[in-house]
This record gives sequence, C-alpha cells and structure tokens, in this order.
Amino acid sequence: MLAFRTAQADDWPAIWSIMEPVARAGETYCWDMSMDEDAGRREWLPGASGPDPTLTVFVVVDSETDRVVGTAQLHANRGGNGSHVSNASFLVAAEAGGRGIGRALAAHVMEEARAAGYSAMQFNAVVQTNERAVALWVSLGFAIVGTVPGAFVHPTAGPTALYIMHRVL
Repeated sequence: MLAFRTAQADDWPAIWSIMEPVARAGETYCWDMSMDEDAGRREWLPGASGPDPTLTVFVVVDSETDRVVGTAQLHANRGGNGSHVSNASFLVAAEAGGRGIGRALAAHVMEEARAAGYSAMQFNAVVQTNERAVALWVSLGFAIVGTVPGAFVHPTAGPTALYIMHRVL
C-alpha cells in the first residue's frame, strides 16, 4: 500500500537517495551530472522563503516498509497570466520501478493540481529517449505538443529531442 503526503525537511535524505542516481546518470533531467547534495536540495525542495512560492513537494511512502519510494514537485508552470497551468516533476526509486508507483504518484499530483485550481499540466522537457516516461504520460492523457530537436545531450545516445507535453486537468 502506498501513502502520499507533503514532503517534510526530514524526508530529504530519502529524496536525495532517489535523486542523486538520476542526476549522475544524466539521462532524464536537464541537471548538472555533478550536482552536489546542496544543489540538489535547492533544486527539489522549497527553501525558507523559496524561489517559487507555488512549489509543493510530495513523497510516496511504501507503508509496508515505511520507506520513501518516490517524490514529485508541483508548481505553476509560469507566473502571472500563465499561472493557471501547472508543471510537475517526478522521481521513483530505482529499486521500486515497475510497481506502478510513478502512475499512482502522477494520479495523486494531478488530483492535487486540480484541487489547487490548475486547469492544465505541462511538462517542458521530457527527454525523447525516456520511453517509459513518455509512454506513461501518453497513457495518462498527455499529448506531445512540441518537440525541440537536439535540445538534450544524452550521455550515450547523444543529442536527442525534448518533448513539451500537455493535458487539460
């Protein structure tokens, strides 16, 4: 059974244990592959005053093991007149992959986005070679609305596209 909640400061070590291997692999996020823990924390968690007041971070906990197995960010995609569209980012622990955690976390975050008054969700940079993520988002009703050719340099596949994906909530 999975439990979803807003992340707390003491969740950071578990979040970093999920985030660090993703950053080091350099295959799915536009992050510096040498990102250190402090930079990771600034990237993922809101600070005391926070650079983005709309940012909420969630964790998903496996209730059988009481371990954080995934995390997600939810925030406005843009400010001002674009603030009705949300944006989100997702991470699932490698050892928890293939168990439906990403799908469940996505459903939770989309519901939270609806409850917060967002009318749509947009992903600005889904790496074309991240086929599992692309397939998940398409299965959840997202459409590829734009392709930026060669915008991501995959460490083994070389230059590949970034997709802009969108769905109405």
